[in-house]
Amino acid sequence: MIRSLAAVGAAALLSSLVQAPAHAAVVSVPDVTALQAAINSARAGQRIVLANGVHRADKPIKITKSKITIAAEQAGGAVFNAGGFEFGAVRGVTIEGFVFNGTSTLSVPAEAEGTRITRTTFDGDKSGASLTVGADDVQVDHNTFSNRTNEGVYLQVTGPDGAIAQRTWVHHNYFYNHSYTGLNGGESIRLGYSYKQQLSAYAVIEHNLFDKANGDSEAISVKASDNSVRFNTIRNSKGYIVLRHGHRNTVEGNLLFGSGIRFHGNDHKVFNNYVENSGDRAIVFGKGSETDSGPTSKLHDRPDRVTVAFNTLVGTGAVVDNDTDTYAPKDCVFANNVIKGSSSKFIEMMSGATVKYEGNIIWGGSAGISSGYRSVDPKLVRDANGLLRLSSGSPAIETSAGTYSYVTRDFDPQSRVGKPDVGADEYSSSSVRKPLTPADVGVSAP
Repeated sequence: MIRSLAAVGAAALLSSLVQAPAHAAVVSVPDVTALQAAINSARAGQRIVLANGVHRADKPIKITKSKITIAAEQAGGAVFNAGGFEFGAVRGVTIEGFVFNGTSTLSVPAEAEGTRITRTTFDGDKSGASLTVGADDVQVDHNTFSNRTNEGVYLQVTGPDGAIAQRTWVHHNYFYNHSYTGLNGGESIRLGYSYKQQLSAYAVIEHNLFDKANGDSEAISVKASDNSVRFNTIRNSKGYIVLRHGHRNTVEGNLLFGSGIRFHGNDHKVFNNYVENSGDRAIVFGKGSETDSGPTSKLHDRPDRVTVAFNTLVGTGAVVDNDTDTYAPKDCVFANNVIKGSSSKFIEMMSGATVKYEGNIIWGGSAGISSGYRSVDPKLVRDANGLLRLSSGSPAIETSAGTYSYVTRDFDPQSRVGKPDVGADEYSSSSVRKPLTPADVGVSAP
């Protein structure tokens, strides 16, 4: 019997499919040589797993294929003490579970968009940044950055010349124990550079824990525009959240213990933050050494049109004050904040500053301002998670002043109902927020 041409063609196709090698979803390799070979032949969707152990990449492991995952056998089990990965022009690559010890670092260049760095540890002293992000749409999550004593940052967000990395998402990371003792240059996160300050990065830094962030007075240093820093916890640290350069940044819902917030630049919104500081300086209006910074200036820009609203600030001494410089804050707003503690003057603003005060509650000392506040006990009570919250009958409940339409939730975050309450907490019988702990972030967190 003579078969039709169609039948012959179908049989040949079936034969070729049967004989073609299968591409496994997971490929396990024992060492860096085999890892490089597996990457070279990888197909999109594959997961390439490197065996546990200490590995040395004398030549960079080149990532040339997109949409693959390169992972350690177990998170924390595959260690690089020298060398590491080099990205090509790829998209959607995930690096998961490695340890970069010794001199080993990682850099995501501009051509490696959509990279994810997850459940990886960057430990010890490095030259420069432990992790550098230069590409758009990079996710940095559930990593641990730890134990630096030298100059350099844990995480640097940058970008190619004339641009800045877009939409970096930094969340659920643990930044721990940076003990560099120099004057500056030891930030946990540096977002941008002074010469990129007017570029919009649209980064989100959220749900991270900073503990012993003592490498610099800035734990989070923002040097770009249009970013959000929210729902982070900082404790045991001299490092503050600092809007060092740039405009239109948002600082929302952070829990800061012994730390604070400082800002320069224009049109920022600082709201729903909880700052409990045994000393002073919870909020610092940074004075300017120039009225408006040019695109390459490294000088301090005067704060213009910055709104500080609905925060709860607990401390002693000058809880709200200025840096020392020439140009006073201009056209700023300080509204609906709760200040509690003890001080001969809670607010010390330099002569010439133009700040609108309204709706604040100040209790335990002299306000330091002539209007825009009530001296009444806000009736704060400490909850099971150690946070001071409004209690029933507080004069802060539904007594805020003015209209701040973007404040739709509190620091929990729970919805604000009706006229918002004064301070970071909207009174509720069901509090849900707690400060982050090491169990909530980093390599082993859910």
